[in-house]
Order: sequence, then structure tokens, then C-alpha cells
Amino acid sequence: MIEIKKLRIDKILSSMGIGSRKEVKKYIKNGLVKINGEIIQDPGFLLNPHMQEIVFQGEEIRYQQFRYYMLNKPAGVISATEDKHDRTVIDLLAPQERQDLFPVGRLDKDTEGLLLLTNDGKLTHNLLSPKKRIPKTYFAKVQGQVTKEDQIAFEIGVVLEDGYQTLPAQLDILSSGDISKVEITIYEGKYHQIKRMFLSRGQKVLYLQRLSMGNLKLDENLATGDYRPLTQEEIEKIIV
Repeated sequence: MIEIKKLRIDKILSSMGIGSRKEVKKYIKNGLVKINGEIIQDPGFLLNPHMQEIVFQGEEIRYQQFRYYMLNKPAGVISATEDKHDRTVIDLLAPQERQDLFPVGRLDKDTEGLLLLTNDGKLTHNLLSPKKRIPKTYFAKVQGQVTKEDQIAFEIGVVLEDGYQTLPAQLDILSSGDISKVEITIYEGKYHQIKRMFLSRGQKVLYLQRLSMGNLKLDENLATGDYRPLTQEEIEKIIV
């Protein structure tokens, strides 16, 4: 017989962004929560959230084990859950929505664009696994002219300053001049990789923004620093 896992009602509600664990316990004790139509005042009450109805202040709460958010990361924040000195991407979320979330991979402090936040460890592992070779596309402004020779070098794989040769990457030149505009697609995620790839070609990246990760694309209507839950269609795109 398969055992149905039961969860504490206070943990369920806090994980769904109703409030902090402390706040949720207060709500429950004040009689604001009903399970299958009955008021429950014990924060430790165990239930199967998929089988029992949860109502908070008259509104039904549909439990989701995993949560997924798209963030348009601004420059100046770091891709971490906490830091003593710098603001993190988690700090950009509303306090009640931060529970158990972490960024999928990292964007450099000065890099902007698409960053996925979730509490789904398995998905994170799959998206970051080198074996999966998930494509990641970036827009960049580069000091100096980017040429056909640079494109060929990227297609072959650029040798970095430490001797590592990157996997073949796609470099599309949008414009070339004193400051060139390009799009780059890479299939791995070495430290400062794109900056180091251009540096090996004698060029400096002035601006970097991630546009997509796998089939997930940055929402053009999402302002820098803003975030939103993924749609069901987007979630299905990232399940690998």
C-alpha cells in the first residue's frame, strides 16, 4: 500500500505565500483557516493537500508542491539566497513568497535578464547538468568590432586564458562598430564565460543580458527587477 504523505497546515500555507510561519500560526489560531469546511486552530494539523480542501479567509488555497518564477534580474544584485554585503535576487521577492526559493544557476552581479527561481531541486539539477547542454542565449554590447573571424572562433570553441576550450557556441552579429551588438548562445556555464570568451579575442563586454534558457524566453513586458509566476505552458517548456 502506498502511504499518502501528510503535511502540516502551517507549512503548507507559508509555502504558498500566505505569510511567514509565525504569521500563519497566528492566522490558524485565530480561526481563519478551514479544512473540509471545519475551522482548524492547530498549526500542526496534518493533511493531504491534494485530497482535502483548504480555505483561508473564505478563499480556497490550491497547494502546489513546486513554484516557479521568472525574474528579470537587474544589475547590482547577486544570484544567491542570502549575502551579508550585497542584495540578492531573493531580496527582490515579496517576503511571503521567498519560502524555500533559490535561483537556477547564476548570473554575474552586473548581468541582467532571465533568471528562474524555484524550489524544485530536480529540475534545477537537470537544467544545470553539463550532460543536458541546455542552450542559453544572451544579448551583449561589446567594445570594438566583432567580425566573421570571431564568429568562426566561437563556432569552433574559444580557448580561454586558463587553457580551457569552450564548447562550440553561436555568435550572431546584430551590428558591428565601435560598440558592437551581438547575440551569443552557449551550452555550458563556466565562470564569467561570455566575458572571458570575448576577452580571449581581445574584446571587452560592456553589457550582458540573458534572453533565454532552453525553451524559456524572457518576457519582454517584464520590467527590470520585476518577477512573475511561470505560466503552465512555460513550466512544461522547462521540464527536461
